[in-house]
Amino acid sequence: MNARILLGALFAAAVAASPAIAQGTLRIGLAEDPDNLDPTTAGSYVGRIVLAAMCDKLFDIDEKLNIVPQLALSHETSADGKTVTIKLRPNVKFQDGEPFNAEAVKFTLERGLTKDDSKRKAELSQIDKVEVADPLTVRLLLKAPFSPLIAQLTDRAGMMVSPKAVKEAGDKFVNKPICAGPFKFGDRVVQDHITLERFADYWDKDRIHFDRVTYRPIPDSTVRLANLRAGALDLIERVYATDIPAVRSDSKVKLFVGPSLMYTGLTINLANTEKAKNPLAQNVKVRQALDATIDREAINKVVFNGEFVAGNQFQAPTNPYYIEKFPIPKRDVEKAKALLKEAGVTPPITLDLMVPNRADVKQVAEVLQAMSAEAGFDLKIRLTEFATSLDEAVKGNFQLYLIGWSGRLDPDQNVINHLGCNTPFNWGKYCNETLQAALSEERLYTDMPRRKAAFGKVVAQIEADKPLIYLYHEALIFAYSTKLQGYKQPPDGIIRIQDLKLAP
Repeated sequence: MNARILLGALFAAAVAASPAIAQGTLRIGLAEDPDNLDPTTAGSYVGRIVLAAMCDKLFDIDEKLNIVPQLALSHETSADGKTVTIKLRPNVKFQDGEPFNAEAVKFTLERGLTKDDSKRKAELSQIDKVEVADPLTVRLLLKAPFSPLIAQLTDRAGMMVSPKAVKEAGDKFVNKPICAGPFKFGDRVVQDHITLERFADYWDKDRIHFDRVTYRPIPDSTVRLANLRAGALDLIERVYATDIPAVRSDSKVKLFVGPSLMYTGLTINLANTEKAKNPLAQNVKVRQALDATIDREAINKVVFNGEFVAGNQFQAPTNPYYIEKFPIPKRDVEKAKALLKEAGVTPPITLDLMVPNRADVKQVAEVLQAMSAEAGFDLKIRLTEFATSLDEAVKGNFQLYLIGWSGRLDPDQNVINHLGCNTPFNWGKYCNETLQAALSEERLYTDMPRRKAAFGKVVAQIEADKPLIYLYHEALIFAYSTKLQGYKQPPDGIIRIQDLKLAP
């Protein structure tokens, strides 16, 4: 028996043999351990999943990508596009008993704009001033029209935190965040579990049917699946595509496969510490050569059984904002060799490739390693625990970083966070004035033709500079117990606890 499967089976059997867990607990398996649980400073996809149960947002999205009210009831934009008025839901409390109101919205948004380590700055950057019109009305005065704004507020930028709790806890707020969601923080053991407890005064409590939620980080999907099939978990995210037949053959488990907003690519360190002093960072022809060695369709078929979508932009080819002028390139090793010759670079070109320690991502790295070797690249794969890899990226301790982005509803946030000048996830320190101007332009428009034309300029500049090499767009492949009722999965990959129940 495969050692990994044996390990998963033994672990699952041990958990299943332990005393039964109360029906009041929903148990969710995550592919990684979150970096932190402060919505202003958090940066991981799995963190978004946990935070969604703790921190309601001003707005949310449904499974059809419609924006729907949550803590806000409505919004209205002025004729000049520079004032957005948001009406708030009454009778909402934070988990410390404090009232949710316009002052709390003002505090949270200003914290996102000004906190030194905030990762929400790019998402909120066009807000010039936040005004309290009355206790349940807030006005956002913008520097310029900002079409992505309401979409931004459906994610962490729109998660409201208790001003009193932040002021009292200071930097320790991250250890016990207090929001206005259905569950409050219980406890956390890093790399083991996060437990949330039901908040009795939640404004929408009739839709909550669990006393607590436990999240368990289990990086190996095969082990996560073994736990689910043994009854030790109720729901798991990111099942390996190769495990789909096993899920479908199990009568106790259901499979969800659906589209996502995600992409995975190679972030290139262009100017972040001494690590950027290498031919790849210093010569665009070398980056173009690396890109030319890649067969994206082959990666999809070999690693993901064809379940994902090959891609070369921050939007998938099926997305209406995909720029058709720049189609997915075919692999061309001879072109890659010619580009290296033009660059005056003699192989082998040895590069540090940082890879989060997950089996499927490791396999992608190994395929890239083999493909690029034919043109003279020598990729040294460095497997790194996920949250640690994020820290390493911030420090610039990489030359190439194979990393995904969980995606956002508005395409603006699928590019500016990573390639905008001085933005929180721009680990490679890329900055280009032409691209920045094109991003500023698309934010002015609400009609798709003009926005798409501006995004065309964005993609053209990315193609010219190759600061990030896009590879594929994930499908959401989740699995859950047949006892779990009411499960719906929006394309943002965030699990909503509302309306979920476990049958007896």
